[in-house]
Amino acid sequence: MTRPFKVLGIQQIAIGGPSKEKLKTLWVDMLGLEVTGTFMSERENVDEDICAMGKGPFKVEVDLMQPLDPEKKPAVHTTPLNHVGLWIDDLPKAVEWLSANGVRFAPGGIRKGAAGFDICFLHPKGNEEFPIGGEGVLVELVQAPPEVVDAFAKLAG
Repeated sequence: MTRPFKVLGIQQIAIGGPSKEKLKTLWVDMLGLEVTGTFMSERENVDEDICAMGKGPFKVEVDLMQPLDPEKKPAVHTTPLNHVGLWIDDLPKAVEWLSANGVRFAPGGIRKGAAGFDICFLHPKGNEEFPIGGEGVLVELVQAPPEVVDAFAKLAG
């Protein structure tokens, strides 16, 4: 089975809780991550601070998320490790190949994510039509920009 794409590395982890201020106490105040942006989406029921560790193509985001409405779904605060994001060298090819091989995607398709990269999500659970899911973990696939693809290629070389 020839895979037409590569997973390059971790792009982000997303951590949810009832209060992103409490999350910031640990991740920003205690561990020293830098807040590099914010993102709010009613559709995704999220208010998040985007933090960073590392630099350049090896920067990893830690997204600290709270729900806009704790009674609505998606419930970004009910799973403390909400999702993990993976850099992908060719997102459209990855989606096509994974779908053809039984991987279930969450609704929404490929779209712009909080950090401005094209993203999509693997569903945490498989179903009859697409039996392969994240086994309880939401997995975000993130289109790596050229400098990240090049940096990982140099490391692998």
